[in-house]
Amino acid sequence: MTIRAVVWDVDDTLFDYTTADREGMRAHLAVEGLLAGYATPEEALLRWREITDRQWARYAAGECSFRDQRRDRVRVFLGTALADTECDAWFQRYIGHYEAAWSLFPDVLPALDALAAGHRHAVLSNSSITVQEHKLRTLGILDRFEAVLCAAELGVSKPDAGAFLAACEALGLPPHEVAYVGDHPEIDGRGAAEAGLLSVWIDRGTARVRAAEEAVAHRISTLAELPALIRADTRFGAPSTFG
Repeated sequence: MTIRAVVWDVDDTLFDYTTADREGMRAHLAVEGLLAGYATPEEALLRWREITDRQWARYAAGECSFRDQRRDRVRVFLGTALADTECDAWFQRYIGHYEAAWSLFPDVLPALDALAAGHRHAVLSNSSITVQEHKLRTLGILDRFEAVLCAAELGVSKPDAGAFLAACEALGLPPHEVAYVGDHPEIDGRGAAEAGLLSVWIDRGTARVRAAEEAVAHRISTLAELPALIRADTRFGAPSTFG
């Protein structure tokens, strides 16, 4: 089966979100004078990550807006009932440090270049278009994608099949002609597979879910493996490398 397009996740797939978030928050907390309340900077960063995961899960479940999950992350972390404007200002100061640490993974541009001639490209993220278009533009790759779709605007998020099918519809292609590449084996890997796409899990060691009951995605450790995998789509008959 010929794969004609690749749809990409962004954070921890193309963009090194984990490093940028860690280093940006470390710098932000130092400037804000908030590290003194923790035994080590790592303890503060771990708490921020745990709060982020919980609030993001609420957003993904439709329990709050994208902006509100950001505000609630600040309130919970600080343990203070700040006004919306105060939360926004605090988070914006963090964003300045966070953006200073932005970078692509080193295997991204070679993979995009290798697939440029024969495949179309799009993005599907559980974030918002405003956030992800700004990020991709800053990183210099926005023009590589003919469509950028995000959960905040779609009204449906991964792993719901509707999110993946919306990306296929934007490309005008059936799911079996589209590959999806993401860093989370459940949200990305299983979600894409169950929607009928060729599912590729890029395991960069950041996923907090490590196993699944069934093999549903092709597992790669570097995007250097992606072009050959896509050109030799083996969903029908050959064993998956997931797990």
